[in-house]
Amino acid sequence: MIEPCSFDAVMQSTEFSFSDFKLNKQILSAVAEAGFTRPTAIQRKAIPLILGGSDVLGIAQTGTGKTAAYLLPLLMKVKFAQGMSPRALILVPTRELAMQVNEHIRQFATHTDLRFLAVYGGVGIKPQIEAIEKGIDILVATPGRLMDLYLPGNLVLKDIRTFVMDEAERLLDMGFKRQIDRILEVVPRKRQNLLFTATWNEKIKKISQDFLVAPVEIRIAPEIKTAKTVSQVVYFVPNLRTKINLLEFLISDTAFRKVIVFCKTKNTATNLSRYLTRKYGEEFVRVVHGNKDQNTRLNAIQAFREGDVRFLVTTDVAARGIDIDEVSHVVNFDVPLVYEDYIHRIGRTGRAFKTGDSITFCSPNDEYHLKKIQKLIGQKIPVQKMPEEIEITETPYEENQTILREIDMQRRKENPDYQGAFHEKKRAKK
Repeated sequence: MIEPCSFDAVMQSTEFSFSDFKLNKQILSAVAEAGFTRPTAIQRKAIPLILGGSDVLGIAQTGTGKTAAYLLPLLMKVKFAQGMSPRALILVPTRELAMQVNEHIRQFATHTDLRFLAVYGGVGIKPQIEAIEKGIDILVATPGRLMDLYLPGNLVLKDIRTFVMDEAERLLDMGFKRQIDRILEVVPRKRQNLLFTATWNEKIKKISQDFLVAPVEIRIAPEIKTAKTVSQVVYFVPNLRTKINLLEFLISDTAFRKVIVFCKTKNTATNLSRYLTRKYGEEFVRVVHGNKDQNTRLNAIQAFREGDVRFLVTTDVAARGIDIDEVSHVVNFDVPLVYEDYIHRIGRTGRAFKTGDSITFCSPNDEYHLKKIQKLIGQKIPVQKMPEEIEITETPYEENQTILREIDMQRRKENPDYQGAFHEKKRAKK
């Protein structure tokens, strides 16, 4: 049975600081050096529970500081280097998130002798095997690479005492359920389990029941709500060419200093990045999607993180788990088809007590999806009037046909008796 957290009143004090937790001096020094000033809501609630040994189910929107919420108490529990096999396992869905979590460990464990390692696919396995053979205390892993190392005997999991599943909803969305079930079979039964997710649905409920033992549930606002620190607007835009005109107009404002542009497809992302490169120069634009190799993706994200790049054009591969400071704007060039991804996209800005802006371009065939997103987040996204300066072009025939076909499909989905636009026109003539 999941128990609600019952100490909100104690934790609401604005004077609450990291020194109020039972963390040692080494960790507190590292926290201060990393620039963390005061705990977020998820950190205030999760850290004491994890230190106390409870299984925890954390439901919190992206950008709320959940990584530190489980890492800080985890470092306290592991304490110092010991033995050869990992005592803590952090399972994550993507290589990018594995590297990000590993970097956070590096920051927080800088004054300790703890050994940690991130393992993931897309790179050679031999260096990872060699690192494991030297001994590790904390392992961050993607499911596939974890099993690649475990099955041949290159990795021992019998000493795992704390098992964290981060971005659980993404792990399931990406089809890792079978690997997760296998991992649960080989790790020790006596362990502390921590599961963190941004959304709550039946799949997450099922895996939490399999994974957690008498957990304490922490909900930081409803999981389907968007961050209050992010402003949202939507423009209704008739076609691709007008989207480009609108984007060009908006980013001419210098307030758009660090922008992530989300596209529906790899092809759109590639073409849009080429357009922006021609306008602003190669040094200010990077593109990230599934066809890019691992090093290219990591280098692009790092350049954007460091501030050398103004525009990062991407598909939803970068929507979750990428923690980049000071993103001023998120532009949804296309409305996402996976509605939860809207929350994760706009969560790339307005992070860590800062504010940000999200702008969505909605074409006629995306209005159906926009309504579903608004129902999911429980709010209407304010409509912004198209600026008078924008040239609204005529929709080309092929693009218009594609739009009409998609609208027909959406209407059939809602009403199986719907006969299509052709039949509607024919009936109207009678």
